[in-house]
Parts: sequence; C-alpha cells; structure tokens
Amino acid sequence: MVELTRRATFSASHYYWNDAWSQEKNEQAFGRCARRNGHGHNYTLEVTVAGEPDPVTGFVVDLKWLKDAIEAEVLTAFDHRHLNIEVPEFAEAKLIPTTENIAIAAWKRLEPAVTKAAGARLSRVRVYETPEIFAEYRGGA
Repeated sequence: MVELTRRATFSASHYYWNDAWSQEKNEQAFGRCARRNGHGHNYTLEVTVAGEPDPVTGFVVDLKWLKDAIEAEVLTAFDHRHLNIEVPEFAEAKLIPTTENIAIAAWKRLEPAVTKAAGARLSRVRVYETPEIFAEYRGGA
C-alpha cells in the first residue's frame, strides 16, 4: 500500500458561535473568534489517498485527476468564502467551522470521488489553519 498526498491552499473567513449559548458564553468559550464579522485564514489542505500503484502507469491515482477533484469538491466551495454564511455544511447545519470540522467536511466532499477512482481510497485529510495548528481526519466518526 502506498500513500500519496496532494497539497492545496484556500483562503476563507469564519467565526465560532454556538446558537444555543448566550453571547457571554460564546465570548467566554471562543474569545475573539466569536466576533460575528469573522476573521480569515490562509488554509492549507492536504489530501492523502492510498492504494497500490497501477502496474502500467505506476500511479496510485493520477495527480492531475486528484488536483481536479480537490478543486471541484472542496476549493470551489471553500475558497474566498465566509464559511459560516456561504458553505452549506456550516451555514445550514449550524456546524461551527473549526479546523476539525473543516477537515471532516472536506473528507465528506472528497470521499465519493476518490472511492470511484480505481483501487484508491481516501486515507487522510489534514487542514492547517496556521503553520502551527492543524487537524487531521481519517474517516469513521
């Protein structure tokens, strides 16, 4: 089994807010991140697929195909967006767009496309909010 990782970047804004809580409790829990106008990050997304290399091409998946899948499934939806307002996983479901939840949402968007790729499976999605902070999701939750 070989793992292959492709990296992409996107910029987005967000804030942390739980509608079930008071303003005071949100500010206490989330600090400056609870400011409703939001703030932005330049995120780095790493997508890792796993499989056996094709005996003819040597590829687990074609890197151009993986780049296009990441663009179509994640970047188009997340890049230069206000996640709380414009991305259904966060806007409609009222899911707080933490780095952890962004990684899970990216996984859910990518998994069907990767599963269709012959012999490959999605192994890991990692989202960096800053160079020092990242969340990694491997499916299953």
